[in-house]
Amino acid sequence: QVQLVESGGGSAQAGGSLTLSCAASGPTYNVNSLAWFRQAPGKEREGVARIYTPTGVTYYDDSVEGRFTISRDNAKNTVYLQMSSLKAEDTAVYYCAARGPKPEGPGSLWFAGHVFSYWGQGTQVTVSS
Repeated sequence: QVQLVESGGGSAQAGGSLTLSCAASGPTYNVNSLAWFRQAPGKEREGVARIYTPTGVTYYDDSVEGRFTISRDNAKNTVYLQMSSLKAEDTAVYYCAARGPKPEGPGSLWFAGHVFSYWGQGTQVTVSS
């Protein structure tokens, strides 16, 4: 099945920048949407941004609009999340996710009209104020 591996997490000061990467492998030919979610301790996992890979159309949660940019390199099967003007409340584990043929189930989440069922292991982002 599709496998996703995140990288680029770390610590940053408030107002700083950080870029995350997610490499997809396996049978990715039926994947047409990629997303970033985040989860802080004791909170639900929430969608941050997603991109429809054939066209590059994007959607952002209001909390990151204007500060984060999602992009993809289809040839490299990689999706990126450029984060700037970071805030302490951005601190969370960030997960890469993909939409594909895997049936919707308990591990699936909807975001911006797409359902995501493939997940990476997560990468920690810590922003100090």
